Parts: sequence; C-alpha cells; structure tokens
Amino acid sequence: MSARLTWAGDDGTGGCGEAVTAGTREDARGWRAAAQEALYGPGGFYRRPGAGPAGHFRTSVHASPLFAGAVARLLCRVDEAMGRPAALDFVDMAAGRGELVTGVLAALPADVAGRTRAYAVELAGRPTGLDHRIEWRARPPEGVTGLLFANEWLDNVPVDVAEVDAAGVPRLVLVRADGSELLGEPVTGAEAEWLARWWPLGTGQGLRAEIGLPRDLAWAAAAGTLARGLAVAVDYAHTAAARPPFGTLTGFREGRETAPVPDGSCDITAHVALDACAAACAPPGARLLSQREALRALGVSGARPPLALASTDPAGYVRALAGAGEAAELTAPGGLGDFGWLVRTAGIPDVLDG
Repeated sequence: MSARLTWAGDDGTGGCGEAVTAGTREDARGWRAAAQEALYGPGGFYRRPGAGPAGHFRTSVHASPLFAGAVARLLCRVDEAMGRPAALDFVDMAAGRGELVTGVLAALPADVAGRTRAYAVELAGRPTGLDHRIEWRARPPEGVTGLLFANEWLDNVPVDVAEVDAAGVPRLVLVRADGSELLGEPVTGAEAEWLARWWPLGTGQGLRAEIGLPRDLAWAAAAGTLARGLAVAVDYAHTAAARPPFGTLTGFREGRETAPVPDGSCDITAHVALDACAAACAPPGARLLSQREALRALGVSGARPPLALASTDPAGYVRALAGAGEAAELTAPGGLGDFGWLVRTAGIPDVLDG
C-alpha cells in the first residue's frame, strides 16, 4: 500500500483511454475519482512527508527482514534461469520509502548485487540517504530483464464501487468528501462487462462489488514492461470462487482500520480480484498461489529450531527461534500467509514451481 497509481492513471483514464464512468450528484463522485485525488492528488495521503506507509499499516516488508531475504533468493533464481546476465533488473513497484529494495540489495550475494540494477517505482519523493545504487522513478523502466515485484500495490489502485439497488440493478456508488454515499447511474460499458465476467452481483439489494478493471489494466501495463524474467504481484485478494458479498472497501490510519473517507486523512484500499488481473495479460501463463506456499518454496517455513540447539548453541537457538516466529507471521493462515501471489514468467521456467 503506497503511492501506487502514477503511470497507470494520472489522467483519470486508467492509462488506456477508459474514461471514469461515475456520474456526479451534488458534491458526490465515484469512488475511483475520489480515492485517486484523496490518495495521490496534491496534499493527498501518499504525497505527504513523514513515515510513509509503515506509519499506517504493517506489510510483509515491515514484519520481518525474512521477506526481503526471500525476494532476494527469488531474484537469484531468476538470475540463474536467465543464465546470469551481465545486467540483472530488480523493480520494486510501489516502493514506499524503499524498504524492500534496500533489504533485497543487502541480502544478495556480492556477485549478484554487483550486476543488479535496482529501481524503486514510487510517487512520493526519494527518501534522504537512500542507497545510491537505487534509481527512483515514477514508472517502471521498459524492457525489464529480471524481477518486477509489486507488494501491496494493486490494492491501492483506485476502483469504482457498484451496489445493487431495490430494483436489482447494479449502480455506481457515489461518495462525498465526508464519506457519505449515495447511488448513481447504472453500471454500463466495460465496467458492466467486467462485473458480469468476474463479479456477478445478482439482484439482492445492497450487494456490492469493487470494479477491478483499472487494476487489470495497471497490472497488464506493469507486466508488459518485462522483456524476460518474472513479474510478481502480492496482495490480499479473492477469486471468483469466494467473492465477498458486500465488497472490501476500507480505510487505514495510524495502524488502525477505519471508515474510508476520501479527504486525504486515511489510506483507502480494497482487496484485489487477482484472478481477473491474471487473465488481463496475453499470452496466458500466470498462476496464483498463496504467500504461505510461495515463501515455503523460498525457504521460509516458520518451523521451530531443534531443541538440541539450545544446548550446543544457546545464542543461535534464540536467534533461530526469533526467526521462526517472524516466519510464522509471514506464513500464518488467516493473516499474511493467505495473501495471494500472482506470478507471471517471460522467457524462463517457473522458478517457484515445486
């Protein structure tokens, strides 16, 4: 969750010419337009100086350095699969204050780090004191050869919200700056087609959905910068088999969940329909797995160290026990372990397979 929607929607079109469809009534507008301004406009939530995302919510990056270590190992696998090229790219989408890319560089073997071109993609300004090897950008470079990694980016790509009215018709939800809502016009066009395919609402009054089309387009654009290697999106997600009946739109402020109010005072986020994002790229080839599965494939399991180690190496046992606790948080059912990983390869085998 960070300053995420720069290049994918600066003009309010999703980056591909699709106009925002929400109408206006009085001082209300669609959630997508409202959240775009509240998060990324002048003085918006992610434009403000300060601690950045870490001051408001805890991601896997902030939970443990084991996460950056796992991503570094993933980059090494990509490097090996590509035959150890002279230049290896690592692109950190929605980089926040650069915590992940900094941790990955620190965890890489020296020979790999020496060949790595590190990019942090972020709307906010470059943090003071950031490693000089990291290039700070508003959008990802083209022709990436390596690993593009988007941790909790897509959930902050603003989307419109639909709600079924008393007649069984899905309508756009309009919102005022104080967070109060009212129903607007019926959902039509590409947004209606997206709902019909990915999140059919039925006719029950009050049923809601977030229209994920802008996220599909944003992911397709990001993954499209990959010439060879791997693109990964990590987020709290749902799939067609288990869509939440009333949506997931919410806010976060100073570590606490709060009502989403588009006045710049809080983060505004919603879970991601990762299966729809996966289908947005051509040719097909992406797959979905849980963070628990992905991290275990990268050596993060949460298993406790053998008790015998406490006798032979007490300090080592304490360190291993602490690491096991952090790994358990990263892979926990009902928590970070249930996050979805969308993995897309380009010209290499699936380095997370098995």
